[in-house]
Amino acid sequence: MIFLNYLQNGRSKLGLLVGQEKVLDLAPVLKISGDAVLSLELLIEQGDEALARVRRAGQDALSSPAALVDISAVQVQAPLGRLRKNIFCVGRNYKEHVEEAARARGAQLQMPEFVQFFSKPPTTLAGPYDDIEWNEALTQQLDYEVELGVIIGKTGKNISREHALEHVFGYTVINDITARDLQKRHGQWFKGKGLDGSCPMGPYVVHASAIPDPQALTVRLTVNGEQRQFAPTSMMIFDIPEIISQLSAGLTLEAGDVIATGTPSGVGFAMNPSGVLKDGDVVEAEISGIGKLVNRVRRLV
Repeated sequence: MIFLNYLQNGRSKLGLLVGQEKVLDLAPVLKISGDAVLSLELLIEQGDEALARVRRAGQDALSSPAALVDISAVQVQAPLGRLRKNIFCVGRNYKEHVEEAARARGAQLQMPEFVQFFSKPPTTLAGPYDDIEWNEALTQQLDYEVELGVIIGKTGKNISREHALEHVFGYTVINDITARDLQKRHGQWFKGKGLDGSCPMGPYVVHASAIPDPQALTVRLTVNGEQRQFAPTSMMIFDIPEIISQLSAGLTLEAGDVIATGTPSGVGFAMNPSGVLKDGDVVEAEISGIGKLVNRVRRLV
């Protein structure tokens, strides 16, 4: 099952992608009427019974397509609505990225012994085709980071590695846009990674049942068609079960929470010459089996 959030006739809707080009409105399936807005978060909260109804409706729609609309007729948005909490993020989770960052900063190479966490506020959320706003007065080093996003589907605390994937609802694509100079100036990651609209996400959330091994995916990012990042998720230093286990130790993960799992090598600030973003650049962040973000950098004037 592949879910998307979209605008149609000025209304926000939750849909199921049927085939490659058709969308099924899930509000009638889940008997949402009136002014109520169905969101992915609400679907997750409704549990396995609601998911079973959605699965059946998607299968029925293949033989009765009258309820379907072309995806070209709707505006795809970020798959989650206004986030209730910060996005949990993992730093320094691919060996070659750790190495390139140390070289670029002239720092001693040291691999992390434990997962390194930070967060991005809800106001960073942006759609899969939204512009990336560049405030030149704030940053001269706007950068990109393609990452596999994990959507939590089952609330838990002190989750073991063995049971971690049971808590995953699905997966999405994230671009962790980062102001490197702000990051350095403030001495930590939050400010440089917390600017409004600095977390394009989507275009879909693919249910975990369709991705049996999240460590067998490929992440890729291009700028103006030039490949900058490319790596299998098997190259993570800490895999998804370990991330969930360490994050949930003494900390409750709630259904609907989002985890960004880190980026591979090829980021702009570590290139020689520098490859940080500039006005008009088109950034495409893609993960096999999930989808692609396409965002253009727009300098604020």
